[in-house]
Amino acid sequence: MKLSSLLKDVAGCKSYEDREITGITNDSRKVEPGMLYVAIPGSVTDGHRFVPMAAEKGAAAMLVDHLTGQPGEVLVENTHQAYAQVCAHWFGDPASRLRLVGITGTNGKTSVTTMLKHILEDAGEKTGLIGTIQVEFGDVVEETGRTTPDAYVFQEILAQMEKAGCTTVVSEVSSHALDQDRLFGCHFAVSAFTNLTQDHLDYHGTMENYFEAKCKLFDVSGPAAVNVRDPYGKRVAERIGKQARTFSIEDPSADYFADDIRCTPGNVTFTLVHEGHRYPVTFAIPGRYSVENAMTALVCAKELGISIEDAIASLGRMAGVSGRNEVIFQNETMTVLRDYGHTPDGIENVLRSAREYVPGRLVALFGCGGDRDRTKRPKMAAACEAYADFIIVTSDNPRSEDPEAIIQEILPGLTGKVPYVTITDRREAIAYAMQHAKPDDTIMLLGKGHEDYQILKDRTISFDEREIVAEIGKTLN
Repeated sequence: MKLSSLLKDVAGCKSYEDREITGITNDSRKVEPGMLYVAIPGSVTDGHRFVPMAAEKGAAAMLVDHLTGQPGEVLVENTHQAYAQVCAHWFGDPASRLRLVGITGTNGKTSVTTMLKHILEDAGEKTGLIGTIQVEFGDVVEETGRTTPDAYVFQEILAQMEKAGCTTVVSEVSSHALDQDRLFGCHFAVSAFTNLTQDHLDYHGTMENYFEAKCKLFDVSGPAAVNVRDPYGKRVAERIGKQARTFSIEDPSADYFADDIRCTPGNVTFTLVHEGHRYPVTFAIPGRYSVENAMTALVCAKELGISIEDAIASLGRMAGVSGRNEVIFQNETMTVLRDYGHTPDGIENVLRSAREYVPGRLVALFGCGGDRDRTKRPKMAAACEAYADFIIVTSDNPRSEDPEAIIQEILPGLTGKVPYVTITDRREAIAYAMQHAKPDDTIMLLGKGHEDYQILKDRTISFDEREIVAEIGKTLN
């Protein structure tokens, strides 16, 4: 493809020599002769440092936001945005022909996108999904490495989905992706804001920066489903005005209101109130937070042209979401569930909901990820202590940090009013919980959810809690 075709609509392009481009990369290590290299400033290093390397390896051109003195440089205003644009052009601008739906927020994105895909496909809409767990379209199911892919990968996936016949794509949209303009140039037909609670402050620095990053989605979207129970959701609704479709489990004045919420161990029921009509809803995942996730999906579906009645019926036929309040073991003594809750608010939502239906003790097992926001560690412990009857503090993807040191930063959040133990090895911790279970115990494994690995300092190991729990269960009398 010609360089001029890739650079159409890219802001700030100065004069350059047009030439044939054989590929695109923002990683200088992957440059091959004839490729376009895009130098992107990052949080760890600046891609402009590697422009000479790209030139030496035969790059046909290099996009830069300031000149470094190498031949073949093309000056643009913003290389983050330019990279997203040239990647879109490289794959034929698939987003322009697809109906995109973006879901953002701290918690609930995976559940909402999974529900919405189910509803859309029930309605006959061939739908792709891009999310934390995996990419799905047709018979294709591929694991993903991050919530929202790199711009090149994102556009490549969209092109594959379009080729497979998809007309709608539902995507989780992370604050990192928005801040880094990975989706620049895409327009979303419908979007949603689930909530905003402390997470990713190691990257954003402050909650206000985190919030502003999330809000970038609504600048490029049509109508948005907004949870106004959340204080940041109220700000989003005020900011986008008539584009907001508000919902709440507390405020009857919202456009959509959840009344008469009832939780059981197997499901949740509520009445959706909208424009004077009352619609009974039953969904397979219990909990008030699950009601909010279901409402997000229902409001988005309505904005996409699906009747409320049809969307509710589809939701009622749906099983749970992998790794989200998922029962993975039961016997006459205990029930073991796993959930992805890895923020103070996420843990609180899961445990508070479980508190409504557990028959005996609620045992919470959790750890905190290494190389991530350290300030949330004691807050996660406090959330466990507020609702659990017994706590097991362990490891969860310690990465380059010492697992013992992470645990020591967790413990100040525990006052001692709830008994706890610390067991660094997560497999041993799970075994302890199950071996010491009392009649009617509910054991909640928090933090990993769908993940089937543990990230250590020097390697990533297989760690599927469903399999581990099943193995331990076989050893119990």
